[in-house]
Amino acid sequence: MFPVPTWRLALIAASLSVVVVVVAPANAAAALSLLVGANLVLGVVAVGDFFATLKPSRLEVRRVLPPTATQGREAPLVWRLTNPTRAGVRVTFSDELPPSLRAADRRATVTVAGSATVEVRTTIEPVRRGHIHLGFIGLRLRGPLGLVGRQGRVELPGELRVYPPFRSRAEAELKINRARSLQLGLRTAKGLGAGTEFESLREYGVNDDFRRIDWRATARMGKPIVRTYRTERNQNVVVLLDNGRVMAGKVAGVPRVEHAMDAAMMLAAVSTGVGDRCGLVTFDTRVRSVVAASRRTDQVMRLTEAMYALQPALAESDYVGAFATTVARFRRRALLVVLTDLVEQAVMEALIPAMPLITRTHMVLVGGVQDPEVLAWSRQKPLELEDAYRKTAALAALAERERTARRLRALGAQVVDAPVGRLSGRLADAYLGLKARGAL
Repeated sequence: MFPVPTWRLALIAASLSVVVVVVAPANAAAALSLLVGANLVLGVVAVGDFFATLKPSRLEVRRVLPPTATQGREAPLVWRLTNPTRAGVRVTFSDELPPSLRAADRRATVTVAGSATVEVRTTIEPVRRGHIHLGFIGLRLRGPLGLVGRQGRVELPGELRVYPPFRSRAEAELKINRARSLQLGLRTAKGLGAGTEFESLREYGVNDDFRRIDWRATARMGKPIVRTYRTERNQNVVVLLDNGRVMAGKVAGVPRVEHAMDAAMMLAAVSTGVGDRCGLVTFDTRVRSVVAASRRTDQVMRLTEAMYALQPALAESDYVGAFATTVARFRRRALLVVLTDLVEQAVMEALIPAMPLITRTHMVLVGGVQDPEVLAWSRQKPLELEDAYRKTAALAALAERERTARRLRALGAQVVDAPVGRLSGRLADAYLGLKARGAL
């Protein structure tokens, strides 16, 4: 906390010098004495103004933020300044916010009346997810005369949790509604669901499958009776999210791991929406988090909490350790959705050797996202030699992904390798298709 001269003090000092030169231009000694005296008086007044200025430590400052924000979406930020004294004070403050928060304003100047509180509002739009650490607010308080002020800072340590966006939320709601309507329609129109869970008995209808006839009930009732079924509920879907080296690269400007996070949220929303349970395992060189399978209404948020702070490890993922943990924690048969990248070397060396751990008991679905630039290069018509080289490399990369997918399918897994923006929806469709066929 130290004195800070203002532009007003500098202007007065300069004006005094001009006045002295104009009034006593002929007598240099007199002019100098007059100038020194005037500046001494000004200095005394400035010192008095400094001591009359409110100390920064006495000003109550708060930063009000929501506990969480979403990457790419605006959130409110409020600074609250309270003056406990009777005299008003002019305050300039600057909040040292991380650049990734993209605050519309970081500083402001306000007058806080005596025994009053002033709020200053702005917005933030985070561009990075994870833990965002907040620091101090710098303060500059002007004296009553505006000649000098006091400068200091208030330590306001805090943390903001920035969640990844659920880009596929609207699509998830459509899929849930469609799945519910389809299940209801099958039961009412045909008398049976596509699953294998017994629901009720009723009289045989024209469109019923004779294989659904319950012969004991038919003999007892004296007329054909059929069993009706519904799609099974309370089945388990477990997402295994790879947070290793292959997920660090960006696709369409977004890290692969964030495409996977959106897919995980989609699967959680859809599975719990149709009555199943969803869980999560995140891993790289070790298991980072495990979320128990549940169909709670807040399960999507629980998965988001477990994922939002993940930063891809620049090392190969330990699939054996992750799958061993999964098998131990999720003993009931489940659909395991492995979200990774179909890089041939990584899959051959790490994923495929570990697959027998999970394919014995569980249904396995592997999902990855394709690079749109590679797809575009593979389809372009070469105009120059460089274009031909690029197309050849792109076709080779796509062929490698297809070989990798075939090898995974040979081990009993289903594979979804989708373009950007389509992975979440296609994984949800694959899950609903398996469920409709009673494959889970």
